Amino acid sequence: MPNANEDNLSALSQVQHRAVNELLRVAPVADDLARRFQEAGFSLALVGGSVRDALLGRLGNDLDFTTDARPEDVLKIVRPWADSVWEVGIAFGTVGLQKEVRVEGVDRCFQIEVTTYRSEAYDRTSRKPEVSYGDSIEQDLVRRDFTVNAMAVALPQNEFIDPHGGLGDLAARVLRTPGTPEESFSDDPLRMMRAARFAAQLDFEVAPEVVTAMTEMAGRIEIVSAERVRDELNKLILSTHPRKGLALLADTGIAGHVLPELPALRLESDEHHRHKDVYEHTLIVLEQAIDLEEDGPDLVLRLAALLHDIGKPRTRRFEKDGRVSFHHHEVVGAKMTKKRMTALKYSNELVKDVSRLVELHLRFHGYGMGEWTDSAVRRYVRDAGPLLDRLHKLTRSDCTTRNKRKAASLSRAYDGLEERIAQLKEKEQLDAIRPDLDGNQIMEILGIGPGPAIGNAYKHLLELRLEHGPMEHDAAVTALKQWWSEQG
Repeated sequence: MPNANEDNLSALSQVQHRAVNELLRVAPVADDLARRFQEAGFSLALVGGSVRDALLGRLGNDLDFTTDARPEDVLKIVRPWADSVWEVGIAFGTVGLQKEVRVEGVDRCFQIEVTTYRSEAYDRTSRKPEVSYGDSIEQDLVRRDFTVNAMAVALPQNEFIDPHGGLGDLAARVLRTPGTPEESFSDDPLRMMRAARFAAQLDFEVAPEVVTAMTEMAGRIEIVSAERVRDELNKLILSTHPRKGLALLADTGIAGHVLPELPALRLESDEHHRHKDVYEHTLIVLEQAIDLEEDGPDLVLRLAALLHDIGKPRTRRFEKDGRVSFHHHEVVGAKMTKKRMTALKYSNELVKDVSRLVELHLRFHGYGMGEWTDSAVRRYVRDAGPLLDRLHKLTRSDCTTRNKRKAASLSRAYDGLEERIAQLKEKEQLDAIRPDLDGNQIMEILGIGPGPAIGNAYKHLLELRLEHGPMEHDAAVTALKQWWSEQG
């Protein structure tokens, strides 16, 4: 049997082999750009996530470079060469560009960022990092978040630079900081969330000393702007193993500052399974929702799964028969979702969609074994609107019972509801339920102009449409006239 050292050497060998293949693949664009910097008297190196991903065999078309050239010099070098250049990040020393290059007979479009050697730290009274430029690549690498992101390949000579043992940590699949974690997180507290995000994205373990520092410094995250926290949280939630990152945020206390509704669920019990931890239930629901995704990661669905039960702590009641209930937790949870997502600066549309799914996630449980009328099915579809497919997935994911018979029964019942929706869609335009007469027709039939009466008439006809389905034109006119006569 090989010993641990041999296993590690084997892992390193595999990592290096993958890196060579990946770097050869991007060589046409990387080497060309590096020669231009060299001719101008500057250095250029592939760095950070690009080197890490090359070593993991997953390097894409997004490339990160670092250089001793100042941003104004970078612009002079890349403008004649790049297809397009943007200066959005120039205040932080970063110039962005796009370049299309033919590689092995295929046109590939590279998104490139070139950043001047730098160091940055937070003023304890400011939410923005202070940026200062460095003079060496070693100085640049030591300020990076983790050792696996603190490696570089100097170009065009392809010299591998790894002053902090990142290659070994990559082979061991562990996250450590180049310096002490306390110094790193003091420089930029968002790195604590990045540790959780990379653990979730790469399925790496976080070194014990890093976890300790995260726990001790959790409150420091509050100095970071809501927008940066939100963006990091999104990357974590959209990762391959979000449960791993979310659990780390909860265990270290960081979630208590950025998403306190999540750790609060650990204190509660589910109304159907008194001894089940709602926190654990929530993470399972998230994983089950991910399993139902069809077109890649869905942020709306994942956020809804994560937040669907956050109203339970505020609605918990101990009943006389010993049960624990959470009546109307979906309504309370929808309001809490809106408040939290708004605080994290999510877009109005995203806030609206996620909170609506939270509000509707229990609606199906009134369906029983198919007792709903066609009218109730129409209202279910109408209320879900464009979120119907996501509501299907969320509702199915919300079943985490270990009782196989009960789980099968719930699944059959939802199959039945989806079949009824499909059948009604064949007969009616369920995806866009509208009254059988539009506003102009209502005004013409009633002989009146625009005003509140038209809106009331429209609502009345919509209720008839939901209750009875489509009406023939003449029947709709008769119903409208009858309603109007009753208005006095």
